[in-house]
Amino acid sequence: MSQEPRSGEEAEPRRRMADRFTRAVERPRKEADRLIRVVERPWKEMDRPRREVVTSPRTRAARHPRYPVTREIDEQTRLGEVYMRSLVRTQFRLAVFVCTVLGCVAGGLPLLFLLVPELRAVRLLGIPLPWVVLAGLIYPAFVVGAWLYVRQAERNERHFAELVDRAP
Repeated sequence: MSQEPRSGEEAEPRRRMADRFTRAVERPRKEADRLIRVVERPWKEMDRPRREVVTSPRTRAARHPRYPVTREIDEQTRLGEVYMRSLVRTQFRLAVFVCTVLGCVAGGLPLLFLLVPELRAVRLLGIPLPWVVLAGLIYPAFVVGAWLYVRQAERNERHFAELVDRAP
């Protein structure tokens, strides 16, 4: 039981062979026509250098979308986490520094009065100097320290905002 080929199946190889033959005959004709046109060109035209257009090979290349760092922070990605951790670390260092300085001043004054007894004997407007310093002058020192802390913390936040706006 052999199957007979259908008429469409027989025609396909013949059609392909005819196409190959036509291309084989047409190609030399086209090349010959091109050579004849080159030879027939006026000599002046051939002396001029040929103009070439230079284009970038990546004209249609997909560009990577730029995501702002604020988006990274909002979406809590790893990069946003790194940026936020750096800000928190900077603010924490500032807070520890200010607290250490104010703690040394507040803790060092009683120690100073203990180690230098002559200062305990000094009176200012009839009030002993340790009372004046510890009850009256220490609070303005805390206010100044707090003001400096807030000023520096805002500066840190400005620097962070500039860094985030500038980042790729």
